[in-house]
Amino acid sequence: MQIKIGYDIALRLPAPTAVIYVLHVHPSRAGDLVRAENFQVEPELPVEEYIDGFGNHCGRVNSSAGVIRFLNDAIIQDPGELDLYAPGALQHDVRELPVETLSFLLPSRYCEVDSELLDFAWQTFGKTPLGWSRVQAICDFVHSHLRFDYLQARANRTALEVFRERVGVCRDFTHLAITLCRCLNIPARYATGYLGDIGVPPVPDPMDFSAWFEVYLGSHWHTFDARHNCRRIGRVLIGRGRDAGDVPIAMVFGQHALEHFRVITEET
Repeated sequence: MQIKIGYDIALRLPAPTAVIYVLHVHPSRAGDLVRAENFQVEPELPVEEYIDGFGNHCGRVNSSAGVIRFLNDAIIQDPGELDLYAPGALQHDVRELPVETLSFLLPSRYCEVDSELLDFAWQTFGKTPLGWSRVQAICDFVHSHLRFDYLQARANRTALEVFRERVGVCRDFTHLAITLCRCLNIPARYATGYLGDIGVPPVPDPMDFSAWFEVYLGSHWHTFDARHNCRRIGRVLIGRGRDAGDVPIAMVFGQHALEHFRVITEET
C-alpha cells in the first residue's frame, strides 16, 4: 500500500536564531519513497543537512526574525502489515547485550531510571515472565494508568512526572514505558514518526506526529506502543533516540511561538 505523508509547520521567531529539525523520513525508510520528499523552507534559506549519532536525517537553518515555515509532502510504499508480533523473543542478560544497546539502559533527559520508578518497576513487574510478556505487561500498565489528553500536553514533562500526574500525550506514554523497561534491564529507545488512522476507526483529533518505542529482545529491536497498546499498520519512522530530547521535530535556540501545525498521513 502507499501512504501520503507530509506537513506544514510555521514558527514565529522574535529574533534571528538557529533552528535544528528532524523532519525527514528516516534513512532506513528512504528507499521506500515512491515520490521523493518535497522538503521546503520558507523563506528560502541555506540548509545544512547531516546524520546525527542515532542515524537520523537532520538539518540546521539559520533564520532571521519573523515566520519560518517547513513544508513537505511525499508518498511512501508500506508493506501494510501489522507491527511484528514475536512473543518468543527472549530477554538478554545485561552481560550479553551488544555494547551499542547499553546507552538505552541508562537514565536520559525524560526517563529517570534512577528514581522511585526503579523500585516500583521491580515490585510490579519483577515476577512477570522475562522478555516479550514483561514488556507487554508494562504497556498494559501504562495504557491503563495514564489518561490521554491533548490539552494536558507539556513539553518538559518527564516519565516520573507523568507517572504521578497520570495524564499526557503519546510522548508521555512512551517515556514512562521506556523508563520502566530500562529499570528492568531491557534496552528501550524512543521512536517518532507518522502513524495515521489506517486499519483502525478514525479519531476526530487533528493528525499529529506519533511516538512509540522499540525494545531489544532476541537480538532484534521490536516495536511497542503504550499509547494505543495494539499492533498498528503504517508506521513511517522519522527519528530514534534515547528520548524525545534526541529527536526534536524543531529545536529553536531562542524564544518562538507555534504559528501553524498540520500533519498529513493517509493511505492513497
